[in-house]
Amino acid sequence: MNVAVVTGASSGIGQSAALHLAQRGAGVILTYSSNKNGAMDTVARIEERGGTAVALRLDLGDTAGFPAFRAEVADVLRGTFARDSFDQLVNNAGFAGSAMFEDALEEEFDRLTRGLFKGPFFLTQTLLPLLGDGGAVVNVTSNSALPHVTAPGYSVYASLKGALVVLSRYMAKEFSARGIRVNSVAPGATVTRFGGDAFAKNPEIIPELAKTFALGRVGEPDDIGTVIAMLVSEEGRWITGQDIEVSGGQNL
Repeated sequence: MNVAVVTGASSGIGQSAALHLAQRGAGVILTYSSNKNGAMDTVARIEERGGTAVALRLDLGDTAGFPAFRAEVADVLRGTFARDSFDQLVNNAGFAGSAMFEDALEEEFDRLTRGLFKGPFFLTQTLLPLLGDGGAVVNVTSNSALPHVTAPGYSVYASLKGALVVLSRYMAKEFSARGIRVNSVAPGATVTRFGGDAFAKNPEIIPELAKTFALGRVGEPDDIGTVIAMLVSEEGRWITGQDIEVSGGQNL
């Protein structure tokens, strides 16, 4: 049995990725920050389908807590999966933030940097000794980092996601000595709890936004989760160092 670590799997894209990986037969160690109920829902849904999952709390912005988290992961690997290593890492956890350039605050800049770039960087570094040779990593980025989706107010967020794209390529190069593949996935606008649950609070924006998608609708978590599961699985065995936009042709 493969074992996957999926961060931010209490809802949205992370939850979908965890469910699809479990459906493919992987055991899942998933993380949550504040939404414990959502994480336990993910675990319950995996167990209902005959799979195995464990939820652990992780603050992606607190790198000082990463060694203790690695120890927790090692304990779960031994105790639940009788393993010393895992096979698949999905760096999905993150959060939104927007401000026009002239209004950007240094404190918010630092918060976003910790969560969207520094966190995934050092979490991957911390977990790398537990990631088995021949494994796979997917970093969830955003098509806001791509030229055709440049929108005012997202200079910090998109720049950090762009940095994660570049980091993914360098990870792919360096990790290839161990046969570990690394790719990034760039979702377009997707109906999740992201941005303070913006879509649920403002459903009227969805029809207008849908007009910007070539395929005629806004993304759903499963549109992205299925691709993540494919990339870290056997079907993605010959794909590495790529940033794959999964957006239904947003602004095509």
